[in-house]
Amino acid sequence: MNLYQELEWRSLVHASTEGLPERLASDKLTAYAGFDPTASSLHVGSLMPMMALARFQRAGHTPIALIGGGTSLIGDPSGKSTERTLLTPEQVQINSVEIRNQLSRFLDFGSGNQSAKLLNNADWLGTLNGMEFFREIGKHFTVNSMLAKESVKRRLESEDGISFTEFSYLLLQAYDFLVLHDKFNCTLQVGGSDQWGNITAGCDLIRRLRSEKVHGLVFPLITTASGEKFGKTEAGTIWLDASLTSPFRFFQFFLNTDDIDVIKYLNFFTFLDQSTISDLAKAAEIKPEHREAQRTLASEVTQLVHGLDQMKRAQRASEVFFGGDLKKIPADDLLMIFDDVPSSSMSAEALNQGIPLSGLLVSSGLTSSKSEATRLIRSGGIYVNERRVTNEKERLTASEAIDGSLFVLRKGAKQKHIVKILSE
Repeated sequence: MNLYQELEWRSLVHASTEGLPERLASDKLTAYAGFDPTASSLHVGSLMPMMALARFQRAGHTPIALIGGGTSLIGDPSGKSTERTLLTPEQVQINSVEIRNQLSRFLDFGSGNQSAKLLNNADWLGTLNGMEFFREIGKHFTVNSMLAKESVKRRLESEDGISFTEFSYLLLQAYDFLVLHDKFNCTLQVGGSDQWGNITAGCDLIRRLRSEKVHGLVFPLITTASGEKFGKTEAGTIWLDASLTSPFRFFQFFLNTDDIDVIKYLNFFTFLDQSTISDLAKAAEIKPEHREAQRTLASEVTQLVHGLDQMKRAQRASEVFFGGDLKKIPADDLLMIFDDVPSSSMSAEALNQGIPLSGLLVSSGLTSSKSEATRLIRSGGIYVNERRVTNEKERLTASEAIDGSLFVLRKGAKQKHIVKILSE
């Protein structure tokens, strides 16, 4: 099976230019994908092009990851209903450094023939002469053809329309392809299906100016089983930066994948082979309640993005989250698990003589009074570190705290509170 055939069985080919399957089967190509540095981190929606470049490199092709340091100062209208907020060059530079670190988990930026290249289009767009650009590049694009591009048509139909700044984005991306073709013999651009118009514009420009045929390949845009945009949750965007989305939350995002989506995501976001994914599909069909496919997906993607150690920590934390022994996991990991749970603190000295659980329930806000706390303890509705407490006179000491530094209080099935113990 060649690379194009693999992309097809993974359902990664939404559209491609004529002749690309034959070129990939016979030649080693240089392919590029663009990454928008409009935030300090990429998000899970960027995994598709990241994985694509990694697949090309593994198949012996040369990948180029292009940071849009120049075009991000303009803004790409593709997939957007409103004008983007323009960033300063300084912020774009900061974001670009962080994005490179994330890309390095997927791509080998070594010194070999197939080593990935990381480039920034600010290097050539930043010094571009406007008069020369419109004379040499702009004359090859008709306004009619630009208006026919899907990304532009959608914006024209919107209430806000589109500015000339974003309207010109297509020319800049086409020019990027020309520069990469001339300097690095790049003959393929890949991206999401919303980039098809921009990509084919670059192909047309190179054909007109260099009389050479280059190619484009776009992937399907990803939505969930409910039709929502992939990577968006009630808590917000799922980022690749661990400081923005913890490895545990990242792991949980993929673990919670709908049965309808899980095999598709295994194809998209892992390097597992066809046989392995087929076996997982059969297991999901026969025993969906075991969620073996979801656990595999979460483990594979978390390891790719955050590394083996963080993946194992997230696995252990997930087991605890669903009813495991809290004392088997370090306090730092518990704080990661319960980062959105209300918390309070108390001094270690206060625990010297033991502190009444009923009073702690009141001070934490889990109960409104000691009488309510007493009633709940008697009825078995209170848990300390997942241990049910039924003694209304229970006193907690430091020896019972997890790592000597925290208690996890639970009222009923879901209501939790973290009490952190402050050392002297």
